[in-house]
Amino acid sequence: MAVKIRLQRHGKKDAAFFHIVVADGRAPRDGKYIEKLGVYNPTTNPATINLDFNGALNWMMKGAQPTDTCRAILSYKGVIYKKHLLGGVAKGALTEAQVEQKFTKWLADKEGKVNAKKDNLVTEGKKKVADKFTAETARKEAIAAKNAAKLAAKPAAEETASEVEAPANNETPASTDEQA
Repeated sequence: MAVKIRLQRHGKKDAAFFHIVVADGRAPRDGKYIEKLGVYNPTTNPATINLDFNGALNWMMKGAQPTDTCRAILSYKGVIYKKHLLGGVAKGALTEAQVEQKFTKWLADKEGKVNAKKDNLVTEGKKKVADKFTAETARKEAIAAKNAAKLAAKPAAEETASEVEAPANNETPASTDEQA
């Protein structure tokens, strides 16, 4: 029996999230499973992964084969790296203390990268909002200046029109006086 670590799809259309499960390779995708190891939600940025680290490591040490996507998730969380280090302990190349030290250092570096990405996303979001606000303000000012120019041109046009109409009115009464 080939045991696989794979994803089980849940959620609505266009809003999927996945359970990370250990299942028999012959079982259907969303069917019976042996153990649930965690949840993966790719709709958030960065993707949310809740994983039972020790359970996943235990199944990997027993020989469970992850699918490609699960391998990427397990690698991201450090399960595959820890398995690699524990393989070095089994061969006598490393001690448990060295494994814990290397893994703790790797975990701290990884956490720093993830936090940097989250901070970058927050600052980019704030920058986009500020840029939109600046663009909207500039657009409103341009429209206001255009309207002010139209209003300034309108009274001048009305004065010119009234000056043109005034002589025409003066000529008409004069011609009626001449006729009378």
